[in-house]
Amino acid sequence: MGKNPGRNRSHNRRVVLELLRRNGPMGRKAMADLAQISTQAVGNIIEDLMAEGLLLDLGRLRSGRGLPPIQYALNPDGAITLGFEIAVGELTVTVLDIGGNLRHEAHIPLPDMASGPVLSLVADSVARLRADFPGQLMGIGVVMPGPFGIEGLSGVGPTTLHGWTEVAVAQDLAQRCGVPVYVDNDANAAAVGELLFGKGQNVSHFCQVYFGAGTGLGAIIDDQPLRGAFGNAGEIGHIVVAPGGRPCQCGQSGCLERYASLHRLREMLEAAGEPATLDDLRRHHRDGHPVLDEWLATAAQHLSAMIGIVENIFDPQTVIIGGKLPGAVLDALVERLTIPSTVANRADRTLPRVQRGQTGQASAALGAAALPFFNAITPRLDRAEDGLVPTTD
Repeated sequence: MGKNPGRNRSHNRRVVLELLRRNGPMGRKAMADLAQISTQAVGNIIEDLMAEGLLLDLGRLRSGRGLPPIQYALNPDGAITLGFEIAVGELTVTVLDIGGNLRHEAHIPLPDMASGPVLSLVADSVARLRADFPGQLMGIGVVMPGPFGIEGLSGVGPTTLHGWTEVAVAQDLAQRCGVPVYVDNDANAAAVGELLFGKGQNVSHFCQVYFGAGTGLGAIIDDQPLRGAFGNAGEIGHIVVAPGGRPCQCGQSGCLERYASLHRLREMLEAAGEPATLDDLRRHHRDGHPVLDEWLATAAQHLSAMIGIVENIFDPQTVIIGGKLPGAVLDALVERLTIPSTVANRADRTLPRVQRGQTGQASAALGAAALPFFNAITPRLDRAEDGLVPTTD
């Protein structure tokens, strides 16, 4: 919903862009009616967006009597956002156009995980992609495994990035690339991706369990990501689910990600002398491999308890599971869950308590590209009154 006072023009601009993204071509009056702002305000915004090359004039809609309205649509070549997921051993790159369409996806091996070479590779990729997609670059999203800035957890263990704790990623890349850079953890980004393009499109409250190398949680509350005071909300991977259980490099024993994580699955397969690439995991699932079956049983047991806790704390409409695991493996995991009785036990439920996400293995990278998109286009009611600009770190 828009707001009529002039100081909220930035918010109204977001509303117009979001209406066009969700509904497709529309006329001025239809936009004004849906946004509940004046037709003149919509007209002024359209003029600005046309001048920036972000809209297309599709001509008049031929229907009914009288002068048919001019239809406007987002120009898919008018603007893009870039997303980078920096994970252990791999850089995933995505490009979204202003309509939210995935225009490019690439996976680049990272044999050297030092911050200098990786950030140089990101900057080089930005330069190349700007040449390939000449539209306005609205911003860059970068996601990494968390937690951030926590003694004894950040940069510790095989599921995090060693030596990155003091690296100012947003400032470094913003200086190199000359556009806003938004940094978040992978689970938060994956949740934003599902909110804009996946199972969360019509859901205002949901949580996403994200399988990177480790295990994290992204929470969407009233259509906004819950990040916490320091960007570490949802760090479920280091919650103890088996007291006195498997030792974790964070110093605790029995952490969730020592049982329910991609790293743990690969650890088990490698101990059995089995390969553990994404294609291998698909094959192991088709073949009913006993190691994968064992992992599914243990992971489902501990994840079920964690989802019960998440439901009681956040009261979400649904919990979405996604990330780097093959879809068939995620489906098998969902089928094996035995979630305890929680506040989610409602007779009037319209959504399943748990479901697999829609955005696939590149969900965090897609979410990374969605971060600047989210900040540039999606209406932010928490920003509408005072004109604040989203931070870039």
